[in-house]
Amino acid sequence: MSTPPAVSPEDFRPILELVRDFVRTKVVPREQEIADSDAIPDDLRKQVAEMGLFGYAIPQEWGGLGLDLTQDVELAMEFGYTSLSLRSMFGTNNGIAGQVLVNFGTEGQKAEWLERIASGEVVASFALTEPGAGSNPAGLRTRAVRDGDDWVIDGQKRFITNAPIADLFVVFARTRPADETGPGIAVFLVPAGTPGVEVGVKDRKMGQEGAWTADVVFSGVRVPGSALVGGDEAAGYRAAMTSLARGRVHIAALAVGTAQRALDESVAYAASATQGGTPIGDFQLVQAMIADQQTGVMAGRALVRDTARRYVSGEDRRIGPSAAKLYCTEMAGRVADLAVQIHGGTGYMREVPVERIYRDVRLLRLYEGTSEIQRLIIGGALIRNERTGR
Repeated sequence: MSTPPAVSPEDFRPILELVRDFVRTKVVPREQEIADSDAIPDDLRKQVAEMGLFGYAIPQEWGGLGLDLTQDVELAMEFGYTSLSLRSMFGTNNGIAGQVLVNFGTEGQKAEWLERIASGEVVASFALTEPGAGSNPAGLRTRAVRDGDDWVIDGQKRFITNAPIADLFVVFARTRPADETGPGIAVFLVPAGTPGVEVGVKDRKMGQEGAWTADVVFSGVRVPGSALVGGDEAAGYRAAMTSLARGRVHIAALAVGTAQRALDESVAYAASATQGGTPIGDFQLVQAMIADQQTGVMAGRALVRDTARRYVSGEDRRIGPSAAKLYCTEMAGRVADLAVQIHGGTGYMREVPVERIYRDVRLLRLYEGTSEIQRLIIGGALIRNERTGR
């Protein structure tokens, strides 16, 4: 049995309406400004903080809104409707970084960080990916060695979202070699100003302008024993897997929102653009492309909602999240490709929304577990379940 959400459906409805209005009236008109400046304008960031979006998934006792995953995905579908960098600014606070603290942090760690994360005063960054370890954390090479009551961390992280503006790094490091008892991975809270933490230059990416990522190097970074999340070395790998599974459902919803935007842009263009004096939307082959887009969006939305419900109830927190991320991110890529095709040469031009969407959605199939990793998780889990009789 799942517990009732902290925010009732009646109270959530105006929150969702507020977010939808903000996205479509305040952010959509400024997408080109975001792309050109490669940054989220300060006034938009301030509005996001005032709306409580830096902490919408953080429990109310720590200053957040306390939305559960079924509500999270509804917001994510709205965030996906505009530049994905907006969501990236506060997504880690609510998602993979914030949830590590919510689910595995000690009471002292929660008291020190969660309220500031929920308010947006602190930007948290999830430092897991490395040059040789991405979708599968088991390949982690960053090391943490105990030195008296402290820990000393050495290693390099790559593609770390919000690293250039982060106040807190949630760092995954190996404390011992993996063996039959576990992978030997722990999680540490490392303030960005700690000596030995070096953030590299901002990455130049194919898309998602305004969402900043960078390498982070930890050279002899000393943190106190209280920095060990949960006060337990064994919590690290569980924290990573739990946060990533939840995050995959969120990314799937984000993909649905972006696909909906690509579909809406396609329909509007097809209804107005003409060839030989005839609106291209009257051509059956264009209608067929729009039909495929609509079918994908509808299927993705239904899958995301069902997956979120089953995650919250505890019925499925492994196969479903991977299936939703796999299907929805691949679907968004197909819908974006069709959107460019429907627009013809216009769709290849910068400053046209579908051109940006085409580049932005490509990343969705890579981060928080590639499509290939999702297939391995789904297939492997189904076979194991059959063998164990589950």
